[in-house]
Amino acid sequence: MSTTTSTLPARVPGRRAGAQRPASAAARGPRSRRPRAGRVLGWLVMAVVLLVTLFPFYWMLRTAFSTNAELAAQADNLGPAGFTLDAFRRVFGLTTLEESLAQGGAGGRINFWLYLRNSVVVATATTVGQVFFSAMAAYAFARLRWRGRDTTFAVFLSALMVPGIFTAIPNFVLIKELGLLNTFPGLVLPTFFMTPFAVFFLRQFFLGIPREVEEAAMIDGAGRARTFLRVILPMSAAPITTLAVLTYIQAWNEYFWPLLVGQSDDVRVLTVALGIFRSQTPQGSPDWAGLMAATLVAALPIVLLFLALGRRIVNSIGFSGIK
Repeated sequence: MSTTTSTLPARVPGRRAGAQRPASAAARGPRSRRPRAGRVLGWLVMAVVLLVTLFPFYWMLRTAFSTNAELAAQADNLGPAGFTLDAFRRVFGLTTLEESLAQGGAGGRINFWLYLRNSVVVATATTVGQVFFSAMAAYAFARLRWRGRDTTFAVFLSALMVPGIFTAIPNFVLIKELGLLNTFPGLVLPTFFMTPFAVFFLRQFFLGIPREVEEAAMIDGAGRARTFLRVILPMSAAPITTLAVLTYIQAWNEYFWPLLVGQSDDVRVLTVALGIFRSQTPQGSPDWAGLMAATLVAALPIVLLFLALGRRIVNSIGFSGIK
């Protein structure tokens, strides 16, 4: 005689048959939708940090649209002191010497377009050379096998601990002996080929590329150079773009080295020109409105560059391999 065992689930006391337990904490009621104190505090701290960070830029904008005469009289005014565009007209060379002095300007001229061209040339050449040669060095450290590779990379990476001021004088002597003072090659050469940070940055990405990709290219008849140019570089577009933007910003903001090497007007960059413009004080004080207007216009290319590529930079900073 056979017996049949029931497989029905046991009934839970205190619950009706067919009743379901809430699937998430969101079904418990409106109480769970209230923001937690930690989240609110975090947003408040973030807002304060953002305000402190952006306030100097606002103050630069406010000064650029003010007149020098009203700046001292309305120092506590958060808005422009005597709103005017005269500072921008002085920067672009649209005023005469008499008009500049009457507006409270320093009277000195700043050849803005020439210095802007010089900055673009130096930053672009530095970025192109440094990114390309650093990519080749990073690929060699990541993929090629040769004796003493890891030791060489460790010694090369130790250069990150050497302050740039320590190498400025030797580089200056070398550039002077080569006869490259007051030339664009003299401004570009010290950082044209590679930097330790750029090599380290790209090497970490190349290490995450599967070797099977390169092996497939070599089976198809591609050599090391063709594999690097046709396969590795296109796959590394995100970190290379990030490195290019960071290098361009650093080259654009460089001041000390162009001040040492580029004294001639033909190769003077914007950062050095702004320092000279500030030092011209025939009326006893700098032309603060003109200086802030020139600084604002000089910063616009970098701001636009970051707005255009900022999302890609943020996304590729924490890369870990190929998706």
